[in-house]
Amino acid sequence: MIGIIGIVMIFAMVFGGYLAAGGKMGIILKSLPFELMMIGGAAIGAFLIGNDMGAVKHTLKDIGKVFKGPKWKSDDYRDLLCLLFTLIRIARANPVEVEQHIEDPENSSVFSKYPKILKDREAVDLICDTMRSASMNYDDPHQVEEVLEKRMETNLHHAMHSSHALQTVADGLPALGIVAAVLGVIKTMGSIDQPPEVLGKLIGGALVGTFLGVFLAYGLVGPFASKVKAVVEEDGHFYQLIREVLVANLHNHAAAICIEVGRQNTPSHIRPGFSDLEEALKAIKQEAA
Repeated sequence: MIGIIGIVMIFAMVFGGYLAAGGKMGIILKSLPFELMMIGGAAIGAFLIGNDMGAVKHTLKDIGKVFKGPKWKSDDYRDLLCLLFTLIRIARANPVEVEQHIEDPENSSVFSKYPKILKDREAVDLICDTMRSASMNYDDPHQVEEVLEKRMETNLHHAMHSSHALQTVADGLPALGIVAAVLGVIKTMGSIDQPPEVLGKLIGGALVGTFLGVFLAYGLVGPFASKVKAVVEEDGHFYQLIREVLVANLHNHAAAICIEVGRQNTPSHIRPGFSDLEEALKAIKQEAA
């Protein structure tokens, strides 16, 4: 919602200020389709040249994050902590039993309680792979932590591709606007024998290209790239929490301490409240009793 408000505000302030200062929209509207075809078409073409089809689809999908925001909310972090707490308790009480859950999470009675997490393939794989490593008696938690860190760095790098691709387009748009403006000047020079009022409109139309390139770059595409990056980074905390809790488990800390380590390492604005989480964990203990 806030993304839509921002876009409306950009258009209202820019064009509203232009009209309030006495500007006329006629010359802009007349030149806009042609300038947009040149600048927008060139930008899209350059984007297609610089990316493969998978990256193109990924970027188009990630544009929705500008309006949807982060995938994971505070309740999801609470659910994740509850899931990890349950798995850790089972693994310590009966290592054979936990294998049933981590080898077939889709049919696990534990994972099925948290359908949103279960749908996220990376989160489930991260949990299962790490707990599988623990069951194989990996006695060096720091080694496992390093492996997890490299894995998440790789995933983050891949997830950031959309932001980088959009930012590259934003960086090129002002130059493409200049290209369109130069073409407009060339067109104007072909009519140099026309009266000043005609030349004025032609020059104004040419300058629309420069305006459009800069406006799209800094008013829309650039902010889109920044928002996608911010959302990806915030969602990354969800997977960081998994790492923190499971590494703490490898250090043989008490299950409650492992969960608190994860909770404390979650950013404050999405961190589950202590009391809320405590109540959820108590319900899990009572259900298991």
